[in-house]
Amino acid sequence: MQFSSITKRVAKLGSEKWLPHLRAKKMAEIDPNVILLTIGQPDIAVSSDLANIAIESIKNGRTGYSNGRGEQNLVSSLVNKYNHECGIRITEDNVLCFPGTQTSLFASIMGLINEGDEVLLGDPLYATYEGVIAAAGGTIKRIELKKDSNFRMNPSDLARSVTGKSKVLLLNNPHNPSGALLTKRDIEGIVDVCLQKDLWILSDEVYASLIYDFDSPTEFYSPLNVRDALDRTVVVSSISKSHAAPGFRSGWMVGPKNFCDAVLPLSETMLFGNQPFIADMTAYALENDFHTAKKMRDSYYKRAVKIYDVLKKNNKVEPIMPQSGMFLLADISKTGLSCDVFAEKLLEEEKLAIMPGSSFGKNARDLVRISLTVPDEKIELSCKRLNRFIDRII
Repeated sequence: MQFSSITKRVAKLGSEKWLPHLRAKKMAEIDPNVILLTIGQPDIAVSSDLANIAIESIKNGRTGYSNGRGEQNLVSSLVNKYNHECGIRITEDNVLCFPGTQTSLFASIMGLINEGDEVLLGDPLYATYEGVIAAAGGTIKRIELKKDSNFRMNPSDLARSVTGKSKVLLLNNPHNPSGALLTKRDIEGIVDVCLQKDLWILSDEVYASLIYDFDSPTEFYSPLNVRDALDRTVVVSSISKSHAAPGFRSGWMVGPKNFCDAVLPLSETMLFGNQPFIADMTAYALENDFHTAKKMRDSYYKRAVKIYDVLKKNNKVEPIMPQSGMFLLADISKTGLSCDVFAEKLLEEEKLAIMPGSSFGKNARDLVRISLTVPDEKIELSCKRLNRFIDRII
């Protein structure tokens, strides 16, 4: 029996990207000394207030069918959020709700490209992007994100990469895996190129609430802030990172009315709505002031500085300080090991699991990604193990 071509296109682009994590997770189930610095799983619990909202909503019978666009209270909260943050005027027609950013991203790509269309994206890149584009039959045009530019996309590099088949720029800001943050000037330059080249902008902004404060806070700037880009910009995000709630699977898409109307039937054929009790919790999360994101920002920044300082003193592996997010990248090229061998040996010899750069694109093969989402005492222990390992192999 034959399966569809889509299964062949994505065959090695799903869980295979996460094999180092899955292997380490199995080891950790047997050996409690294994430390996982592999994925962006927040190490703080979701707010009890949010959990209680979901529980009360279930008790009140909010467990029936929803609708394809999303529950009214959540859609209204999202309209208020983006009108306030971006200084724009969107309506409920500009919003679709999904179970998480990943589903929003999948529906967006399926709605934007045809087979053979080209999607431009920066490399290093988030691990699932290749699979989403392949599923839709698209091809990838990689734009090298350079280490000496702190992995920020250069508008000139974008312009040079556009071909006659280019249809969409998939933008990830703040960036995973590097934690790079695009400036207002960067975004305006990128938007100018997209306007000139007639490209859609698909902006994954799930880490927007995790920008480190440093000495002077940096404001997040979205393509939605650029008025001329509103008719060609689709933003996807969720509460997975901002509210430490990845397991609730609550995300959304914001875009032009005609695009949302076109994608709505696709969403309905996949999902036919989300859980009303999750929508109630998400609406409450968006409408009320929580300190979850600030706690995570402060913790992740402190841990990033700790790992950065340790590796910098070692002088054999080059850390790259992130501006946001849950991860730190390190250049391991001086070790003479591939990123896969480095990660594998580190796990075997020191029981410390990190992600090889090979999971994050062709331009990340000299890199490893280190998660910051474990308690401080485990970060301390991880630094000792990492230092010991590096000293031993060089």
